[in-house]
Amino acid sequence: MSIESGIRGKLGELQYSISRSAANFTEVIPYILPALDAFLVLVSCLVGGIGYHVLIGGPLEILPTCAVGSLASFIYILRMNSNGYYRLQESAKPRLEVREILVCWFTTGLLLALIAFLLKISAAYSRGAFVIFYVLAPLALLGARKVTKIALTRAVAEGALGRGDTVLIGDPTEMAALQRSDLLTLFGALEVRRFALGQEDNELGRLSEDARIISTAASFVRLHNCRQVLIALPWSDSGRIEFVRDQIKTLPVAVRLVPDKSVRTLSDLTWSARNPAPTVELQRAPLSGGQRFVKRAADVLVASLVLIFFLPIMALAAIAIKLDSPGPVIFRQVRKGFNGKHFTILKFRTMTVLENGPNVVQATRGDSRVTGIGRLLRSTSIDELPQLWNVLAGDMSLIGPRPHALAHDNYFEVMLSDYAFRHHVKPGITGWAQCNGARGATPTIEHVTERVKLDLWYINNWSLWLDLLILIRTVFEVLRKRNAY
Repeated sequence: MSIESGIRGKLGELQYSISRSAANFTEVIPYILPALDAFLVLVSCLVGGIGYHVLIGGPLEILPTCAVGSLASFIYILRMNSNGYYRLQESAKPRLEVREILVCWFTTGLLLALIAFLLKISAAYSRGAFVIFYVLAPLALLGARKVTKIALTRAVAEGALGRGDTVLIGDPTEMAALQRSDLLTLFGALEVRRFALGQEDNELGRLSEDARIISTAASFVRLHNCRQVLIALPWSDSGRIEFVRDQIKTLPVAVRLVPDKSVRTLSDLTWSARNPAPTVELQRAPLSGGQRFVKRAADVLVASLVLIFFLPIMALAAIAIKLDSPGPVIFRQVRKGFNGKHFTILKFRTMTVLENGPNVVQATRGDSRVTGIGRLLRSTSIDELPQLWNVLAGDMSLIGPRPHALAHDNYFEVMLSDYAFRHHVKPGITGWAQCNGARGATPTIEHVTERVKLDLWYINNWSLWLDLLILIRTVFEVLRKRNAY
């Protein structure tokens, strides 16, 4: 029995790896297709210039030829992308889009001619080469579109394409009406798994069953690092929609309410990648894949440089702690990180106690538990420097909501409905709240509310420039020593 279970587990891991690979490939398709078109336009321009040079003779200017090809690629891709032609289309009805490609290319040629006339640069590029280029490029574009359509259709049919990081939760009847082709067309998703909610007549029993199913779905989302949750419920059932939304708000994923059967029946719209279904966004994903990559790269770079710079100070602090009082140099405490996952935060020990359990008393001004050297370390925020290791390990970010002890986290989540949204990004060494004076102890619920408000503003308005601003303001905040004790 154990061998059979092990085999099933390995097959499950393999299936998940394949689905994740398919999801990753699906995400880059909108970038691969325009890159291919740009390459074909540029090559067609070069072939047109070289071909005209071979047939007619005369000088061959490579630089002007490449400039024309690059400008044509930019104009063509911009127009095609604005019409949604690079998004994944429905697998059951692949279209070659001959008319759209020819119209787009014809207008691109007119714009090129207009630009050349206005800038008086038409003499730098042969008209004969332009005619060859003008005829050759659409043939290459149509041929490439035909090949990619066939390849994408086959990949979808074999299940090798489509986002594999999506979970569908909802009423069994509503979910049954959503076929795989519908999900792929409307949302670019081949769902990982469907979770059907309860159908009990008793409202209390149904809510209890729904809560259990949603909890199972949330565990699945966390385990498989899913990035999207679709909810299939009747739009008239606002109470149940709100209940589901409230149950999964702790998950740092995009949550969308898909159109129900009534909406699909009443609407005369033909939904496609260029005319998407009217989904209702119940919850935004905090950061996109590209934003997470940029933020992580900045974290690793800056944390490494800061760690190297402060290593001598950290060594002196460690020696001073050891000489000042008995106990370890590093204080470790379990806290909640991204997606509510637990991690061990590192700090220089500044107190005579090492609280890490259900009862943790926050430090207050003049706290007798703070050691002599600990008071200096806390006032200068040097005690936080070991968290640079947490940043490099990937548990924390340089900028983000400050993590609290588990005892305080659990209490605040019960008291404040929006508190769980802080876990939609990695916790930080410093953050927008700390830059605005919301640091130190949180003796009242009003203090926590203000901190949560500032943290959520940061999550909803993140940018690399905002992180840079917070880093600069943190330096001045440390010098001010506001609420540092």
